[in-house]
Amino acid sequence: MKSTTEMKRVIIEPVTRVEGHGKVSLLLDENNVVRQARLHIVEFRGFERFVQGRPYWEMPVLVQRLCGICPVSHHLAAAKAMDRIVGGENLTPTAEKMRRLMHYGQMFQSHALHFFHLCSPDLLFGFDADVAVRNIVGVARKHPQLAVQGVMMRKYGQEIIKATAGKKIHGTGAIPGGVNKNLSIAERDVFLKDLDQMMAWSRSAVKLAKDYTLEHLKTLATFGSFDSNHLSLVRADGAMDLYHGNLRAIDAQGKTIFDQVDYQEYRDCLIEEVRDWSYMKFPFIKSLGPENGWYRVGPLARVNTATFIDTPEAEAERKEFMALTNGKPNNITMAYHWARMIEVLHSIEKIRDLLHDKDLQGTDLVTKGERREEGVGLIEAPRGTLFHHYKVNAQDQVTMANLIVSTTNNNTPMNMAVQRVAQDYLSGKPELTEGLLNHIEVAIRAYDPCLSCATHALGRMPLIVELIDCQGDVVQKLARDTNG
Repeated sequence: MKSTTEMKRVIIEPVTRVEGHGKVSLLLDENNVVRQARLHIVEFRGFERFVQGRPYWEMPVLVQRLCGICPVSHHLAAAKAMDRIVGGENLTPTAEKMRRLMHYGQMFQSHALHFFHLCSPDLLFGFDADVAVRNIVGVARKHPQLAVQGVMMRKYGQEIIKATAGKKIHGTGAIPGGVNKNLSIAERDVFLKDLDQMMAWSRSAVKLAKDYTLEHLKTLATFGSFDSNHLSLVRADGAMDLYHGNLRAIDAQGKTIFDQVDYQEYRDCLIEEVRDWSYMKFPFIKSLGPENGWYRVGPLARVNTATFIDTPEAEAERKEFMALTNGKPNNITMAYHWARMIEVLHSIEKIRDLLHDKDLQGTDLVTKGERREEGVGLIEAPRGTLFHHYKVNAQDQVTMANLIVSTTNNNTPMNMAVQRVAQDYLSGKPELTEGLLNHIEVAIRAYDPCLSCATHALGRMPLIVELIDCQGDVVQKLARDTNG
């Protein structure tokens, strides 16, 4: 490889229509051939150190300040870890079902936000469309019914979060060993009133994502795509379970790498690698090593790893999804959107079933048992498997915290997607347009990354892309304001 002093460097900063701040750097030779492409996470997260010395019971509320987009996921993962600390992991039926309702509400609203508000402009208008049109305002103008649908689906999920956690953002519903409230009949009836509409909209969302994928399959099959391992929680019988289960990992052909691993022992299977050009770590499967052991998490991985989905409509859609690849794992990066909408349908089916469960009105909310000094909590967050690991001393203070967030698990595949798209669409082009550079962002957005969770600090929102030659002169400059 040539010396970097002979190369041109293109910087995309920040990546837009994702949660948080990051940048992409491209290294091009004199023929504009991409020689290196990297996704850099330029924020720094210090929560693992911030929480040390704090009492353990604060964790479910404290750590969710990592993010305003998916606080419920951190809230529940921390609560599950603290369940272990107080010996209360065997929750009462009311506590577990309230948490599950909270979690499915979070999945429903987060997936709706991403699909309709963040990625739909690319799908509806095209990757190369005018940036003045290719945004949520453009969607509202050209497809007002879809824009309203996205808003109302998100609102429904947020109201469920409010009813179960106390607030839409940064709630307090889950506590070590249980929950602090049940669901009243009046609260339940409000959700039942709009349930049929949410079911209908979820079905249509699956159809929209499916039809788009199948219509553009020839292009999407290679767009930022590659064979990969997949990791998720699954139930003991292999069913998809977004709230609880054991770890399963499969390879690109569907062969089992490991299965039904108790996530309290996750360190026996996974290692986190550090690289000097990103604040985000690079996890991999220990038995396969860093070169071959990286994996994907999130909707695509969950649909691939699950033996089945235990709600009928989502299961029918899963079968159709898997039929596209003859039952083997689907490794098409843009198929994340289709899988994500299958999870939306699964979530609303689960919400429907839970709303009719009388345990939600129970009054036995908290349990506890033998005190422990260490606990791990895992949950399938909207973006993928989320790890919370804590140690607590005899004075009830947290002495160690390790968080492996969903976006961190997807770090290597996101970088590979950037590399693949840059090589396929940017290499050799005489001029790099905004539309061409947006192709890279489209690939990143497929993973719905939450960079604020993966790291944590202030970032910059305007985008300036400069193409600099080997003498250091700016030969091309693109600018984007904070509105994208």
